[in-house]
Amino acid sequence: MVSSSSFFQFLLVALTCVGLGSAYVGPGVVSGSTGTHDPTICKDKDGTYFLFATAVGISITTSTDRTAFTYQGLVWPNGASWTDEYTLTSNGNLWAPECYYDGSQFWLYYAASSFGSQNSAIFLATSSTGAPGSWTNKGLVTSTSTGDSYNAIDPNLYIDGSTWYLSLGSWWTGIKMIKLNSSTGLSSGSSVTSLAQRTAASGAIEASSIYKYGSYYYLFTSWDVCCSGTSSTYNIRVGRSTSISGTYYDKSGVSLLSGGGTLVLESHDAIYGPGGQDILEDGDGPILVYHYYTSAGSFLGINRLDFSTGWPVRKRRKYPSGLSDHYLQVVA
Repeated sequence: MVSSSSFFQFLLVALTCVGLGSAYVGPGVVSGSTGTHDPTICKDKDGTYFLFATAVGISITTSTDRTAFTYQGLVWPNGASWTDEYTLTSNGNLWAPECYYDGSQFWLYYAASSFGSQNSAIFLATSSTGAPGSWTNKGLVTSTSTGDSYNAIDPNLYIDGSTWYLSLGSWWTGIKMIKLNSSTGLSSGSSVTSLAQRTAASGAIEASSIYKYGSYYYLFTSWDVCCSGTSSTYNIRVGRSTSISGTYYDKSGVSLLSGGGTLVLESHDAIYGPGGQDILEDGDGPILVYHYYTSAGSFLGINRLDFSTGWPVRKRRKYPSGLSDHYLQVVA
């Protein structure tokens, strides 16, 4: 059996020999500043990829080819004092950002909370450049407190025509959706729609992301337990609906409101607890972005998605000696 490190060294050589010759360098093994958690990626008008992730101040990492990444700094290098009442500390970790670039401006949603708490809030920031320290605080989007039926973390923006939606939620009664004002990016009302819920595993479902392909809306979620290193049991699930507000069903016809969810990605080989996902629509198709664990920490994973069967799977493209996208764009 080839060791994990030897395999990936061999993979890099094989990919170099293939000669991809495309504007999109991937698939390839991501390199550089790839330590990350709850990643989201968007691309600006010049073709630069911006990766934002959970961190004190929210980390910013960029890439010109979706393969080599360089750390740039923080969204809030001087702290975000307005979040302290939710993180319960001064300048605490800010969670699970969600980015959108509209052609001239970045919109960044992010959560503030503490583990196991419903004292949680989602905020919005904007920037014309995406650079560290260039961001403007646009304020509170929504929040929850102890006793509410859900938890206001893990924001995900979906724009359907001229209507803006934000899916959110973690554990408790699961994944919810609210409407936003498309001009301000803030909440446009008090209505909350339920999208997915589990009763198994104490209700462990979170990190929603919505993507439309063909006539279906696909709701991706992360199940089970995050943030435990190689003991993490995170896995990515999906359901689909012809309406953004549901009902979403899995491949077996089980409603996501009744615990349904078709497996997309789970622990395999030296990859543990993949999740905290986002979907990027790029020039070469839909891209699954996520974090996973090894004994060295939490890292960036990227895979192309194939919807040709009506259900998303990691695209497999054959390379010399049987190499395929099963291993591509992940770091060991």
